[in-house]
Amino acid sequence: MTLHRGTMRLACMFSSILLFGAAGLLLFISLQDPTELAPQQVPGIKFNIRLQQPHNDLLQGSSQDGDLKVPTEKVAQDLSSRAPRGLNLPVPEQRQPHLKRGARPRLRQRRRRLLIKKMPAAAAVPANSSGGTSVWPGPRALDGRWGSLQQRQEARKRVMHEACAKYRASSSRRAVTPRHVSRIFVEDRHRVLYCEVPKAGCSNWKRVLMVLAGLASSTADIQHNTVHYGSALRRLDTFDRQGILHRLSTYTKMLFVREPFERLVSAFRDKFEHPNSYYHPVFGKAILARYRANASREALRTGAGVRFPEFVQYLLDVHRPVGMDIHWDHVSRLCSPCLIDYDFVGKFESMEDDANFFLSLIHAPRNLTFPRFKDRHSQEARTTARITHQYFAQLSALQRQRTYDFYYMDYLMFNYSKPFADLY
Repeated sequence: MTLHRGTMRLACMFSSILLFGAAGLLLFISLQDPTELAPQQVPGIKFNIRLQQPHNDLLQGSSQDGDLKVPTEKVAQDLSSRAPRGLNLPVPEQRQPHLKRGARPRLRQRRRRLLIKKMPAAAAVPANSSGGTSVWPGPRALDGRWGSLQQRQEARKRVMHEACAKYRASSSRRAVTPRHVSRIFVEDRHRVLYCEVPKAGCSNWKRVLMVLAGLASSTADIQHNTVHYGSALRRLDTFDRQGILHRLSTYTKMLFVREPFERLVSAFRDKFEHPNSYYHPVFGKAILARYRANASREALRTGAGVRFPEFVQYLLDVHRPVGMDIHWDHVSRLCSPCLIDYDFVGKFESMEDDANFFLSLIHAPRNLTFPRFKDRHSQEARTTARITHQYFAQLSALQRQRTYDFYYMDYLMFNYSKPFADLY
């Protein structure tokens, strides 16, 4: 009898253990994220996600979720053209009162990774975008001509972003360093960042910034040396890390560009066809010594008299006897437009309309307009397309092609046409 009772008690205990085990298994299954129980089938493009920790010693961009690699160039271009501007990837915050401590962060990380995979357009968004803070025309600016200028801006930025997505996709994932912003001038009163592109109206733009900052009452009162050799305007790289990132994310960022061949000829005429105490001894002497056979002793002593074909030889030489200069460097190197998301892209060819449109956007004083005077050599004609063709006629077809290849990204990003029909 005692043995029978012991057997019954043991059977009851075993049954209870089985019931509790089954109940625990059901509870465990019910607490799992359904996305972890079934393989995810993301339609379209797959991305390789590698989560990275931000580096404290670098200035970080807005993308810190790893590298997004698009399988083909065409897909990246198509996606970038449809990408919403200033895209942010939110982390879902659904309440899970029954989760254990520590389970919530892991669940959020899993959901964030899944969300990134479904948002491939984020790969085309440049770092340090001002996002929703971009300045847009007010009601007055939308009337008539301003409306068409706004559409022109959208088209220019779209072309620039598509070129960056196709050829410089990795740039949007790099961290901004002081070198990337060394050509950007700051005007805090109207919250403007201006990237200086020499020979594209930069002297007069700095005059405008000085008036906006209250440093002068009129652009006509500011001399050339004050513009270029004074310290009235601060560069963005003179701020600390927090100051740089704050201004990149909240200020209106703009640059003005120019047809690359025209800009190159303008720089050559300015620096080598007029007396110059810097460019002749530093660049002229080195160019003449390397590229002119039987150069005279006087030419080698002064560096004066450099011809345009000799200058182009220097430009295209991978072993230049003297380094690059900002007056003929690529805009893509000066301003890093694939890394910094510019809000406004103006062109030298439409300077008056673009400049006054921009001034209306930032609510500049109504009496402030972009100056039309020529900063240097005022008696000399401006460099035009006709003058540019005259200089390039001195080159061989191969030299013209190689020069076009040198500036190819600037032609592509800013939608300039080929200047000669035989270029490819």
